[in-house]
Amino acid sequence: MIEALADRVYYLAVFLLLGVGTYMLIGNANLVKKVIGMNIFQTGIFLFFITAAYIDGASPPLLSAPGPYVSPLPHVLILTAIVVGVSLTAVALGLIVRIYSEYGTLDEDAIAKVIADE
Repeated sequence: MIEALADRVYYLAVFLLLGVGTYMLIGNANLVKKVIGMNIFQTGIFLFFITAAYIDGASPPLLSAPGPYVSPLPHVLILTAIVVGVSLTAVALGLIVRIYSEYGTLDEDAIAKVIADE
């Protein structure tokens, strides 16, 4: 039982990252902390895909290497997702800068109150 859990320790890290990221997205009213939580959540998803694609004893998909082979598709998808995640973070932080210059706060509740008063 302990050996099976030791082999799956990466999944514990995945669920920990997903949990912390979700908590930061839901539990914080600060917009910057929400973006940080989104990045932590994305990191958990990246780790999940990479660990799910791992095959013990497999080799890279080269013609000279013996089988079984590791599929390069999850790794390519994660590289693409990292680029999209960085772009999304940059846009979100740009919007946060604009929101701060307009409302003078990053607190979600204070912004909603200012909008309701207008």
